[in-house]
Amino acid sequence: MVEVTVTPQSSLADRPVQIRVRGLSPSQLVTLRAWLKDEQGECFQSRAFFRADGAGEVDPGLHAALGGSYSGVWPMGLLWFLQPDTLFRRLVKRDVAGSPFRVRLEVFDGLCLGADPREQPLGCCEAERWYMGPGVQRVPIREGRVRGALFLPP
Repeated sequence: MVEVTVTPQSSLADRPVQIRVRGLSPSQLVTLRAWLKDEQGECFQSRAFFRADGAGEVDPGLHAALGGSYSGVWPMGLLWFLQPDTLFRRLVKRDVAGSPFRVRLEVFDGLCLGADPREQPLGCCEAERWYMGPGVQRVPIREGRVRGALFLPP
């Protein structure tokens, strides 16, 4: 059974997480895909191709991506290289206090270039990426033409 994990499963957006895949065959070629829908329902995704190590594991922090959205060793590459399905869209979090981005991570056998709905992932998991920590106070700023927000720690 293939298992995809993100540790910690829930974290602040600027904190590193560890992504791991276990239960693959040694040297198996796989595609790791991350995707999310923003608050307007726009899909953002990234993918990277990996070859499992001798124990049947993939860790983007230790193993180099062979291609896809990026190549090389990037522990957070799947999250950093998220691209919109629609051109000229930007990933922006408007409701920073109310809800996290929910990023779905999936692993597919072989090279998976498209989002074929018939293709079933070998394993998947979901990670929450929060933009405001517990107890943080958000104060709106409106002074002349300046607009912004001040975030005060607890």
